[in-house]
Amino acid sequence: MERDSMEYDVVIVGAGPAGLAAACRIRQLNPEVSVCVIEKGSEVGAHILSGAVLEPSALNELFPDWKERGAPLHTEVKGDDIYVLKDAEKASRVPNLFVPETMHNDGNYIISLGNLCRWLAEQAEALEVEIFPGFAASEVLYHEDGSVKGIATGDMGIGLNGEQKDSYTPGMELHARYTLFAEGCRGHLGKQLIEKFRLDEGKDPQHYGIGIKELWKIPADKHQQGLVVHSAGWPLDESGSFGGGFLYHLEDNQVAVGLVTDLSYSNPHVSPFDEFQRYKHHPVISQYLEGGERISYGARAIVKGGLQSQPKMTFPGGMLIGDDAGTLNFAKIKGTHTAMKSGMIAAETVVDAIAADRSSDELSDYAERYRASWAWKELHKQRNFGPAQHKWGNILGSAYAFIDINIFKGKLPWTLSDKTPDHATLKPAADCKKIDYPKPDGKLSFDKLSSVFISNTNHEEDQPVHLTLKDSEVPINHNLPVYDEPAQRYCPAGVYEVIEAEDGKRFQINAQNCVHCKTCDIKDPTQNIVWVTPEGAGGPNYPNM
Repeated sequence: MERDSMEYDVVIVGAGPAGLAAACRIRQLNPEVSVCVIEKGSEVGAHILSGAVLEPSALNELFPDWKERGAPLHTEVKGDDIYVLKDAEKASRVPNLFVPETMHNDGNYIISLGNLCRWLAEQAEALEVEIFPGFAASEVLYHEDGSVKGIATGDMGIGLNGEQKDSYTPGMELHARYTLFAEGCRGHLGKQLIEKFRLDEGKDPQHYGIGIKELWKIPADKHQQGLVVHSAGWPLDESGSFGGGFLYHLEDNQVAVGLVTDLSYSNPHVSPFDEFQRYKHHPVISQYLEGGERISYGARAIVKGGLQSQPKMTFPGGMLIGDDAGTLNFAKIKGTHTAMKSGMIAAETVVDAIAADRSSDELSDYAERYRASWAWKELHKQRNFGPAQHKWGNILGSAYAFIDINIFKGKLPWTLSDKTPDHATLKPAADCKKIDYPKPDGKLSFDKLSSVFISNTNHEEDQPVHLTLKDSEVPINHNLPVYDEPAQRYCPAGVYEVIEAEDGKRFQINAQNCVHCKTCDIKDPTQNIVWVTPEGAGGPNYPNM
């Protein structure tokens, strides 16, 4: 069936902070510019997952009256605690004097990023932006000259066997003068655009972590609204991994607790999910959670390569913005403000181009505007934090960051580099220590399937599997004997299993469990797993995350 099409001045893929900030800013600057936002989640915010502590700098610029408008920023940070966890029982609190200034949170807010995006969508709709949730952008469309023409949403009603069902509906083409890709970390289409236009040429490979988070309701006598707790060390250092944990006290006796595991780890026996379950048993964390109730669970990859890994953000007919382009500031463990700012600069660039009737050319002036912004300057100042962590680990890397950022203000005359992509860091399983993770107790720690259940994840079962393999033989014939098939462990949702069958072992993909974290697309050692979009509205549905 032929696809219908719709025409807009600007199409934005992804209703996260970057995409929505861009949409709002375009309409603020020129209400005559037509803007459409496509979102694969069942609603705006359904797929949004972050810690999150918000630095409100970009929000202040976009909506200076956000308080009067009722933005969901209810909890200002009142205290910062940073710990080095030495083992399963001991910890040392880091004096504020020795904490990199990027980790101080004065003036910041503990928020639900999903709720902030829902609010931003309301502001966008008030500005007459058209927002279509439940539709996955599955394909980039091109003009004959190779410039981007827009996107196509995925067909609906395709069966597992690839045949059309009675409910079949073809996708819709959305054509635009400019298309902004704001899909978040490891965007499906952004990845294709980076390759097609060689946007990462001359750059370090991108680097990632996986953040796993739970939302808890805890007893009132243990709740300290506004308290931010960060940690490094145990349990990740036992497995030779890097990363760190967090626990944020929101309003209504709720806390967000999570662990970020750097995906540069080398031991294929590491399970980020099980590392997180161990983490919650440390007394620094368990003192708040005991007697509480787990409300929600989720996982998402985060992009952390910084400026050294940031691809060129423009190409003919469009741009990458937000974490599709790697704008997160890993030194701050924050990316919402920089993502929003990248979208706002993109909006200003697009509006000027449309006013000048520049159609579908490359908006190369965006790079100059971005480089002149506080967002670029902030990322440049803190550019060495991530590579230092990779080179020397959390403790020595943080000590370097203290000297680089606090003392020299990021002006040391060198830039550290990390040329090894995360998928290439795994060692053979036989050369690494196996890890005996404790069984969950059902009070502080839990199993994967019960966790996925409370993420409200759902996919239509009779549809093509969206976790595709370039070669179906690789998992059993290569990854299993060499790496003990690490997909069984790096996936935080129990998607991948090695099954003992009568005719031997087989690789099973439980695609219905997928929480869209993208870790498999990143960490698979042979880059054999490729994440593609399922039917729109499939995936998790995160409340208050």
